[in-house]
Amino acid sequence: MSDLNKSGFVSGYLLYLLAASSDRASAQFHAHVRAQGLRVPEWRVLACLVDDDGMMITQLAKLSLMEQSRMTRIVDQMDARGLVARAPDNADKRRVRVCLTEKGRALADTLVADARAHEARLLSSLADTDAERIKVVLQTLLDTLEERGSDDPQSM
Repeated sequence: MSDLNKSGFVSGYLLYLLAASSDRASAQFHAHVRAQGLRVPEWRVLACLVDDDGMMITQLAKLSLMEQSRMTRIVDQMDARGLVARAPDNADKRRVRVCLTEKGRALADTLVADARAHEARLLSSLADTDAERIKVVLQTLLDTLEERGSDDPQSM
């Protein structure tokens, strides 16, 4: 932040700080993801499925911060590469779930370990309690925003 006016609006604006921090930290890891032969949206799919294998495309799109039509195309491409497979939903055969293949699981597990190490390096300059508090505060903010909804005019 050396070049920014530390008392100015942008340099103290939460949304800028969140976006800039995410952009810079993500850029570092995304270079690693691309070196592994993946595009960033594919990495997001793998990361989501590690925690909750068998998600529906609508869930994947929301969690991956993508439009559903784009997510469908990404899943198609990943399916063709053998990273994921589609499976019918046991409760409702009209719905389809996206699951990791063995190849996808192996790649996802490796990249998640790499992501955790990257995160640890990023947070190493902070006190342990600061890093944990940041995560709790950001999750609370996300939950609050989710409750309000993006279409709520009162959320402005």
